[in-house]
Amino acid sequence: MNFPAFTGGPSCQRIGPREQKDSQDEAIAGQFRGRAVQMVADHLEGYSSLTAAVRDIAQKLGWSPDSLRVWYKQARRDAGQEAGPTSAEKARIRELEREVRELRQANEILKKASAYFAQAELDRPFRK
Repeated sequence: MNFPAFTGGPSCQRIGPREQKDSQDEAIAGQFRGRAVQMVADHLEGYSSLTAAVRDIAQKLGWSPDSLRVWYKQARRDAGQEAGPTSAEKARIRELEREVRELRQANEILKKASAYFAQAELDRPFRK
C-alpha cells in the first residue's frame, strides 16, 4: 500500500516569521506522520493485528498509538481504501459549521436590533 503524505488537515497561512515557522514545523510533522503511516502499512502483515502493529511502531517512534491509528485510518480514507470522510471533506465540514455559527450569531443580532427599533417605534408619541 502506498499512501499520499497525510498532514492531518489544511495548511497554515503564512503571515509573518512566527507563522512561517509554525507552517514549516507542521510540514515537517506532516512528513513524519506520513512516514509513520507508511511504516504501519508496510509492516502490517508482520503483525497479528493492526493494533499490535500500531502499538509497536508508535512505541519505537515515541508517539501515542491512538494518534498513529487515527492517522493510519485517515490515510486509508484519503486513499479511498476505507469508508468515511476524507481530510478535505472534514475541512469543508468544519468550514461550513463555522459559517453556520457566524450566520446564527448575525441573525440573533439582527433580531435584537429589530426588536429594539420596533419597541422604540411603539414608545414614540403619536402625532396627528
